[in-house]
Amino acid sequence: MFYGEYEHTIDRKGRLIVPARFRQALQEHDVKRLFLTRGLDGCLFLFAESEWRIAESRFKQIPFTKSEGRKFNRMFFSGAAEVTVDRLGRLLVPKTLKDFADITQDVVIVGVSTRMEIWAKEKWKAFYDSSRQSFEDVAERVMVE
Repeated sequence: MFYGEYEHTIDRKGRLIVPARFRQALQEHDVKRLFLTRGLDGCLFLFAESEWRIAESRFKQIPFTKSEGRKFNRMFFSGAAEVTVDRLGRLLVPKTLKDFADITQDVVIVGVSTRMEIWAKEKWKAFYDSSRQSFEDVAERVMVE
């Protein structure tokens, strides 16, 4: 549903314009509600409600008797915010989430199939630069034939 990477800025009020292609995908799939939360590698994850419910169901399976499971669920769900895209194509990024991802103004919004990731531009560049060299090696390790 979400593919590509787009550079945008967050305005002084914390609003971010969702890329037109992503808004179109949301409309085509009749998505009204989105969930924004702390992601991995220092970015934010943005899920359509249906994908959020799938992730939520998976994470509920993590035993709360395990310290790491409790820690992950606390961080993931305590940071979650339900957001909507306004008529101008913007969504509000809460300050706590901007702080978590070190987002000040310039961001890169990355489509990762079932979710969007919102990165501080500098962090995305660092991640991309450090990952592109090992892309093929990682593919060999994670791809199953």
